[in-house]
Amino acid sequence: MRILLAEDERTLHRILKKRLTEEGWSVDGCFDGEETLDYLRAAPYDAVILDVMMPKRDGFSVLAEARREGIDAPVLFLTARDGIEDRVRGLDLGASDYLVKPFAMAELLARVRALLRRSGGASGSVLTAGDVRLDLAAHTVTRGGEPVALSAREYALLEYLMHNKNHVLSREQIEDHIWNADYEGGTNVVDVYISYLRKKLDGGRAEKLILTMRGRGYLLRDPGKDGGEE
Repeated sequence: MRILLAEDERTLHRILKKRLTEEGWSVDGCFDGEETLDYLRAAPYDAVILDVMMPKRDGFSVLAEARREGIDAPVLFLTARDGIEDRVRGLDLGASDYLVKPFAMAELLARVRALLRRSGGASGSVLTAGDVRLDLAAHTVTRGGEPVALSAREYALLEYLMHNKNHVLSREQIEDHIWNADYEGGTNVVDVYISYLRKKLDGGRAEKLILTMRGRGYLLRDPGKDGGEE
């Protein structure tokens, strides 16, 4: 899933981006309010971590403008200001959550996972498709009860497919959500990682879950639902 991190304190920004990336998420980073709006206008994000006190435009102003423009990505505010008035203001502007600095990294990650579940339409911490089970909290995947070892990028790809199971996703949609703005790889990167994921998830099994929809993209289906063409 793709996250925008807007935090102007460079050391904290670096630590957060590294930890979020280790979770398998694609992360774009920015350092002031104007840059944050530029990123929000340029790409879809599954969650935004937004510092309140930033140069050029503060987080409240950024969120208000984003909502006026119809940008509805869920937002987690980060701030050293813990007054109830600030929290109420942020939530009234359309923020989904609020975390006061200093905070524990484990809590931040748990709150981001909750945002991503909501943005993906999931109500719990486990995603399923047939006999595939993806545990968002434990960061594990099984099929038929057997563990499936995935790289961080493969895990992110599977998570995105499972959030959108039974829906066709174009290569462009997948690339926009799984790779960040700095990516300069090959044009067939989506196909390559779909191939990696298929080998680990579907390899040697009669029932294939990841389908190619010719000319349209890819679909992860639940068995018993209408699928697509190989």
